Amino acid sequence: MSLLLRKLGSSVLTGRTSYLLSRTLCAATVDAKEIDKLVHNNKVVVFMKGNPEAPRCGFSNAVVQILRMHAVNYDSHDILQSDELRQAIKDYSNWPTIPQVFINGEFVGGCDIMLQMHQNGELIDELKKVGIKSALSDAEGADEKK
Repeated sequence: MSLLLRKLGSSVLTGRTSYLLSRTLCAATVDAKEIDKLVHNNKVVVFMKGNPEAPRCGFSNAVVQILRMHAVNYDSHDILQSDELRQAIKDYSNWPTIPQVFINGEFVGGCDIMLQMHQNGELIDELKKVGIKSALSDAEGADEKK
């Protein structure tokens, strides 16, 4: 079965203007192979409630804010648009809650894990491993020099 993706909004990160690629999956059934394609479509992929411009839960909003602070370009998928996608991503990751964040195709965790990684600096390191320079890495370096 082919995926039908509908673009909700997009932009590219330049300076202070952040643009996010957001997609909604509209398919009758979603299998693991299709989820695997989605999580590997970009270096960072978020399955969330709503979209980055209009998150529909506080946890999804927190993940969006964290990624915005780091100036990360990512794909997002609104699980509220498809019950099949919502269940398929939970089955794929073996994780019961949303949002779910994938970096380089690997499941990282949800809001609590992202917040912890952001607070302890681990997110900067994980992003660096996949070739993404966090906007906060410069701030971190400046703090260390003081």
